[in-house]
Amino acid sequence: MMSRRDFLRATGLAAATWGLVGCTPAEKDDAPTANDAAAASTEATADTRIFDVIDDPRLAGFGRLVFPTGFVAPTEDMTLADMPDILPWYSEIHAETTVDVVNYLLTQCAAGQTVFYDIYTDTEKDADPSLADTGLFRFAAEGLSEGERAPFAVVSAGGGFAYVAAMHDSFPHCLHLARAGLNGFAVIYRPEAQLACEDLARAVSFIFEHADELGVDTAGYSLWGGSAGARMAAWVGGYGPAAFGAPAETPQPTAIVMQYTGMRELTGADPATYACVGDRDGIASWRTMQARQDALADQGVPTEFHVYEGLRHGFGLGVDTAAEGWIDDALAFWEAQR
Repeated sequence: MMSRRDFLRATGLAAATWGLVGCTPAEKDDAPTANDAAAASTEATADTRIFDVIDDPRLAGFGRLVFPTGFVAPTEDMTLADMPDILPWYSEIHAETTVDVVNYLLTQCAAGQTVFYDIYTDTEKDADPSLADTGLFRFAAEGLSEGERAPFAVVSAGGGFAYVAAMHDSFPHCLHLARAGLNGFAVIYRPEAQLACEDLARAVSFIFEHADELGVDTAGYSLWGGSAGARMAAWVGGYGPAAFGAPAETPQPTAIVMQYTGMRELTGADPATYACVGDRDGIASWRTMQARQDALADQGVPTEFHVYEGLRHGFGLGVDTAAEGWIDDALAFWEAQR
């Protein structure tokens, strides 16, 4: 396998700027080549190489963050159909879903839409190089009338605090939200529990600070996550973003949506919580998740819990499984809290 250092060297660490960064290709010394133009007009398929997506000029400056930047990095010959090989601990990974996400990002960028935002300044990144691999992907609400604003959710992918499995565990969720007329934001964070929560809190505060530019409704937002990302959502949601560095006035979310995590901790101020898990999950026991939901309900916190037969850890959207459609149940739960 290619090392993390070689992976980052191959994809390049483009300089990032604070604020609303667009999809304009980074400046180059040479004029665009015929190959660049061909790449920019091509839709991805299951046979598209992962590195061809990373290097696509439409994703210039952030293409490397579409895929895990550490732990198990892709090799030069891997295609989008090979995603299971770089997403340890996950199941039900479908090439069709991956291709759908990739083509969404490419199409949005080709249309001049902004899909990626830096949440840290260049000065902060210079002082702390670990911040280079962070950011926020936006999947904008669709079907809105002019001037209409939709609420937002921030989704944190899991990966055992070893890597960020966004391509399976947050991007598809955000795209589903967008198509349902809601704003989905997927945070790319530093894979260490405390730092990850700080990055999530920073992402929330970024959205609040740029709400007008983003065109989002900040009332009644929600935090979502799977596995390690579910813990992030519960910690930041329960203790509040300010506990992890956000401005003191940043409110707690209205609802938390948690998938497959064995968390027991309660904060005493936990928001309404939806949770789901598979009954064959060898990492996160459904009994542990149910016990937490029961404890929340005993405190008067609104809850909803689902356990799905035959599913292992990390089933994502649960396409073609007993869990398919869970995300619409979670959306209804969130809307009921708003």
